[in-house]
Order: sequence, then structure tokens, then C-alpha cells
Amino acid sequence: QVQLVESGGGLVQAGGSLRLSCAASGSIASFNQMGWYRQAPGKQRELVATITGGGFRSYADSVKGRFTISRDSAKNTVYLQMNSLKPEDTAVYYCKAYVAIGRIYWGQGTQVTVSS
Repeated sequence: QVQLVESGGGLVQAGGSLRLSCAASGSIASFNQMGWYRQAPGKQRELVATITGGGFRSYADSVKGRFTISRDSAKNTVYLQMNSLKPEDTAVYYCKAYVAIGRIYWGQGTQVTVSS
């Protein structure tokens, strides 16, 4: 069992920045992939950014150039640096760990609200 705890959400004005953190109970260096997803009210959960065990990063088109996913394996923590935030970025952000086939874990989510 892997536990994920997100933090760093909050209220920010448009154009501002936030950094989300996801602390894992296991060694993320051995995980296949970790990622950030978000879910806005009335919408489906969507992928924001992922990082593989080998360090390959991918992003949703809507956040490219504004968000950066990174990790600190020594701290077993994945980060999402969010810059130039827009009101449409408002959502609950979830951390996901894809440890291996059949072993996927989610965090409890952290609210990000961007005011215009």
C-alpha cells in the first residue's frame, strides 16, 4: 500500500504561482510513473502532467509552458510548479502513483482556486 499526501493548494490571483507537493510513503524512484490530475466542478478528472521512472515528462496542452512537474527521489516527493495561473486552472488537484501493473494509488486531493 502506498499513501500519497498532497499539499500546497490555496487561493491565488490570476497570473500568480503555486507549488503543489505530493509526498509518497514508498520509494518513488521505483515507481513506473507519477502524475498530477485535476477535476473541476461538473467536469471529469483530467491529466495535467506525468513523470516516468526514467524522468520523461509529459503535459496537457492546456498547461504546457506554464506548469512543471519534478521530483525529489531522496524525499519521495513529486512537485507541480504552476505559474501564470488562470481562473480555468481552478480545480481539485490529485496526485497519482502508478507503481506497477495493478497497483495505482491516488491522494486525497488539494484545492486550487484562481481568482480573476
